[in-house]
Formats: sequence, C-alpha cells, structure tokens
Amino acid sequence: MNITADDVESGALNDGAQTSVQAPQSPGFDLDAAELYLNRELTWLAFNTRVLHEAEDPRNPLLERVKFLAIVSGNLDEFFMKRIGGLKQVEAAGLKEVSVDGRTPTEQLAACQEVIRELMDRKEAAFDEMKAELAANGIHLNTYTSLSGVQQERLRQDYINNIFPLVTPLAMDPGHPFPFISNMALNLLVTLRFPGEASLRMARVKVPVGNGIAPRFLKVGEEETFVTLDDVMVHNLDLLFPGMDIESCELFRVTRNANVEMDEDEADDLLEMIETELRERHFAPTVRLEVMEGMNPVHRGMLAAELGLDEHRDVFELSGMMAMKDLFDLVGLDRPELKNGPHHAIDTPRLTMGPANIFHNIREGGPILLQHPYESFSTSVERFLREASTDPKVLAIKMTLYRTTAQGQVIQSLVKAALNGKQVAVLVELKARFDEAANISWARRLEQAGVHVTYGVVGLKTHSKVVLVVRKDYNGLRRYAHIGTGNYHAGTARLYSDLGLLTADQAIGEDLTELFNYLTGYSPPPTYRKILAAPYKLKPALLDKIEREIEHARAGREALIQFKMNALEDPDITRALYKASRAGVRVDLIVRDTCRLRPGIPGLSDNVRVVSIVGRFLEHTRIFYFRNNGNKEFYIGSADLMRRNLEKRVEVVTPVDVPELQEDLRLILDTQLSDQRSAWEMRSDGSYVQRMPPEGKDERGSQDMLIEMANTRMAAAAKHKQNKVRRKLVNHFRKRLRNHS
Repeated sequence: MNITADDVESGALNDGAQTSVQAPQSPGFDLDAAELYLNRELTWLAFNTRVLHEAEDPRNPLLERVKFLAIVSGNLDEFFMKRIGGLKQVEAAGLKEVSVDGRTPTEQLAACQEVIRELMDRKEAAFDEMKAELAANGIHLNTYTSLSGVQQERLRQDYINNIFPLVTPLAMDPGHPFPFISNMALNLLVTLRFPGEASLRMARVKVPVGNGIAPRFLKVGEEETFVTLDDVMVHNLDLLFPGMDIESCELFRVTRNANVEMDEDEADDLLEMIETELRERHFAPTVRLEVMEGMNPVHRGMLAAELGLDEHRDVFELSGMMAMKDLFDLVGLDRPELKNGPHHAIDTPRLTMGPANIFHNIREGGPILLQHPYESFSTSVERFLREASTDPKVLAIKMTLYRTTAQGQVIQSLVKAALNGKQVAVLVELKARFDEAANISWARRLEQAGVHVTYGVVGLKTHSKVVLVVRKDYNGLRRYAHIGTGNYHAGTARLYSDLGLLTADQAIGEDLTELFNYLTGYSPPPTYRKILAAPYKLKPALLDKIEREIEHARAGREALIQFKMNALEDPDITRALYKASRAGVRVDLIVRDTCRLRPGIPGLSDNVRVVSIVGRFLEHTRIFYFRNNGNKEFYIGSADLMRRNLEKRVEVVTPVDVPELQEDLRLILDTQLSDQRSAWEMRSDGSYVQRMPPEGKDERGSQDMLIEMANTRMAAAAKHKQNKVRRKLVNHFRKRLRNHS
C-alpha cells in the first residue's frame, strides 16, 4: 500500500461522532429486575451458535469451516464438563437459589439442553453438507462398507498391525460387572452369543483414539480417503470375538463432571491436593451420554441406569459423526487452497529498530505495545525472557504462569536463568482448568532447576499475566515488566488476539514488586500506585470510573465508555453500565461471548451497543477505555468482567498512558466497532444479527484489517523511523475505516 500526502488528515484521533447523548426522560427501572439480565450459560451457548455460523458460511474456505465445526464440538464438550456439571452439582445439593436472571439450577439445565439439542441438529446438518463439499475437493469420508474388497482387506491388515493389539474387550456378565467408562472415550457396546446358544452376552470395547494412541481417521491407500477407526472396528469384531455371532454393535460416549474441587484450607500440600483432584475427576459422576440414533431402547436404558443419568434429559442421540472435535485431524491436511491464506506475524517494529539490547530499547524508547498474533510472540515476549535469562546484569525474574506449552521457550528461559545464578520465582497456577497435570509437571521441572515455585494465595486463582525483571542498570536497580492479556503460551499466541505491554515504568515496577510479595509471602493486600488488581482494587476502581463518566454526562461534559473483553457477567458492573446509559453516557461493548446486559431497551440501555467479533483468531484481548472529559484513560490486562475474575482471582490491569500507544488501542477499538464482516450486533432480546458489508464496500473483517495494518507498519518502519510514519499510518487507516463503515 502506498501512503501519500492525500492520505494524511490533520487532527487527533476521535472516539466516534458522539461521546455523550441526551439523557432519556423515562419512568424508572428496577435495576435488580431479573428480566434485565441475560443468562450466563445461554449467552455462552449463543456465542457457540455464532461460531457454528462460521462453519455454515460459504464465504469461509472449506477446511476453515471444518475447523469451526471442530471448535464448536470441543466447546460443547467442555461446557458439559464444566457448566452443566456445575449446575447438576448445585441441583443435586437441593439448592434453589435463583441466578440474577431469575432461573433455578433446574430451569437453567432445561433451557441449556433445549439450545444444545438445536445446536447439535445444526452441527449434523452442517457436517452432512461439508462431506459432500469435501468429496468434491477430493477428500472422501467413507464408510467401511463402501470400500472395495481390496481396500477393506488393506485397511483390515493395517488395523491388525498397528491398532488391534491396543484393543481390550471387556465382558459384562455376573462375573464381570459393568466396566468403568472413561471420560470422552468412544465405546462400542457389543451384543453377541456363542453359536447355538439362545442367551445374549454383552461387551464393551473402547476405541483407542486420542493422546497420540491411534488416529480417529484411517487413510485408505494413497488418496485422501478416510474411514473412522470406530467404523473399522465395528466391521472387524471377528478379530476380538472369534467364532461368536455378533448381534449388534452400537457406539456411545460418556462425559464426566470436571468440577471436582477439594477444600484448600484443609490441604497440607496444594500440589498433592490437585493430584488427588485429577485422580478423582477420572471417576467423577457422568453428566451426559451420547448414543447413535437407533440404539436398542433396552441398551440405551441400561447404559443410562448404570451411569446414573436421566434417560430423557441426559441422553443425546446423534445421527451423524460422534466426537466431531476429531475433525481437527482433517484441518491439518496439506490443502492450502482450502484454507485461509497463511498468516505470518511481523516482528514488533520498535524491537527491530531500537537498540539491540531489549532492556535498553524499553528504557530509552519508552513502553512498547505488543499486538498478538499480528506481531510475533517469539520475538517479543519470549525474547524478553530469553535475554533476561542470559543478561549478566539481570539479577531476578518473577513471573505468573497460568498456561504454557512445551513448544515455546518460556520454561527453557526460566530454567536457564536459574542455572545462570539468577533469582527466579514463578507462581504456577495449579488450578488452571484442564491444564492441572501439565502445570504440575512444569512446577516440578522448575523446582528441579532451582526455581522458587509457589502456588499462589489460598482460595484465589492467579490468572494475571505478569513478568517482572530486576536489572542492575548504570544508575542502579531498575524494574522491567511485561503485563499481558494472554497466557505465556506460544501456541495460543498464534491463534488468539492478545495485547501486552513492555515497560520500565517505575511505579508499575514498584506495584508488581508488592504484588509478588503478596503472592509468594504473607504481605497484606497492597495498595497500588498505577495498576488495578483483583480481587481488592479492580472492581471498585471500575465502578468508580463508570460513576465518574455518569457525572461528566450529567454535567454536559464528554463521556464515553468502551470495553473489549471476553465476558460481561458481573451483575454490579452490568447494573452500573445501565445507570451510565440512563445518564446519557454512550457505552460501546465488544464482548466475545457471555454478556448479561441487554442493549437497546428504550429509556434504559438505548445508549449501549454490544458487538461480538468471530473470526479466524479467537478474540481474547481486554481493553477498558474511559473518555473522562478528554483526559482519556486506557487499560489492558487479564481480567474479564465476571464475578469470579473480579472477586475470586488475582488479576492485573495496567494503564496505557503513552499517547502513541493510546492511538494504537483506539485504532483497534474503532476497527472492531466498524467491522461489517465478522461483527454480530446484539438486539435487546439477547439475540444477535450478523452485520453484512454494504454493496461495493470492503468485505474484509476487522482481523484481516488488523493484519494489513501490522504489515503496513512493518513495511513503513523498514524504510523510515517508526515515529515519523506512525501519524500517517493512523490517519490513513482512520480514513479507510470511515469508508469501510
């Protein structure tokens, strides 16, 4: 893209055409009324409906649509394990307390299961369409019986050689009680008899997929033709039961509750307690039974009874493929023409242009805003840790670790730092859901390397994303920090949209020092200079700032609130935003999934708009903006506006007060608010409508726009000094956005 003088506009960035509006004259509202609040579970399911739409949308490349179908399937699995499991626990305990939206646990379960059944029907219909399109593109998902005799024999031999030794049939009779059924495993329920016998026998056979054991899709020959492993097993049962007559074989799957939590106050050793929880989760109560359509009603009832499930409420019949999350295997096929164009993260321009030493760069050039996945995680965050581990002037590294991966350099850098004699303290959150086992492994590895490992404050999850580096500079000790919105995970940094701030701000460094003293020792909850931290400071500060915008609006001053986050669930924040709208404050919310607030209610929330972005990257960024009568405030950090995050977790939100970086955040917000391709706008009843680009307008979504912006920044920075081109770039894209919307 060529940038000319015609592209450059004078004037500072604005916040939209209007920052406050006339306060409505309307009768009062009871802000505690249940009908003003949407249900947390149902709004999360609505988000998955939007994701499913991406699987149905022919504008997306075919394998990208398959990916979205796999994502929805995996999300629903976790929803049953976490949310349905939790509701069933509350229901079983006999608790009748209603949610803020006025539903009992039983009513929430019923409403969720109705939506889930609709989602499942749409999933299966979408998959049927996809199979035809995949076949038209040379990717065939066949049944075993549709193969030629030669193909069947080759596949059978491959099964015998590579998988059959892993298969174990378990008889079910008086001498062999009903076997344990592991969570999320595919199973065959086989009924059979000995030749000449009248009585039927039953056996359960586990399909050995997952955890690198065997693939779900077996390739037939050299072409891209696949048959599922369970289908192959069904038609080769004579290998398991030689000489017996097979009467039927039916596929089923069980989902277990993941909400197995022990009392931390009673634990002598938190790590041992989490290990015990993991073992107990393996045997946790079942919350869902999936069966194939047409299963014998007697068998279905037997399974439900053995698993302690309500056959009418907790059993789900499927006519198509079970465990569609396994479709991720097909997404990995080398068919670039069926996927989005490749995305290559750029290096952050400031980090390529400034001093070679990253600490000198931050100290001399000021804070650096990182935008992932548009900018590389490896050459920014991982580089920060990598250089800290070897820099002879670095004396100490302190870090919170919620989720990470073996594929990145985070753990290696921490180990190297300890081996190099630096003081390294890492808070590993053992209770990160579904990553507990991995985090236990990381904790032990770090301890073996000499890292001081702690597990946080009893009763709180540590969800913050913080690194603090203490370095002996030329003029004494200086603190350098990274504060982010996303995990220190190289894999998700390529798939999630996140922000991070590298800074040597003295006040922030002092705040983080006190934070780590609180997390690792017995310091009382600190009072911070600049950062906003949960569970003590963040929520009151946000409520105060919302109230300040209300006062500005009532006085006729500039007032505007814009939040970008994953979820708005906290009733107190929701209530405060309703009050702000009634006072004439315009409120823009970019909320990925759960949102309790209902926009567009006349006289109450007609100054609020709620937008959800669904695209190739998972939106994960948190930005909080307050117009404050022209004294703009921007914050980024780890916290969503959920009660659990604000009151039961350690979260860190940092101000971004450098004008140039504020402009970058402003551009992100404006780009997503003006999105006409990937944005869904909520209506007052809680439903969403996808925006459609007007005829002749740019059809790209905000994520594609942000990719282009990042590439343009890098190209311009390669030819000029970044500060000289920043204003041209910002104004150029602002003009583009106005034309786009």
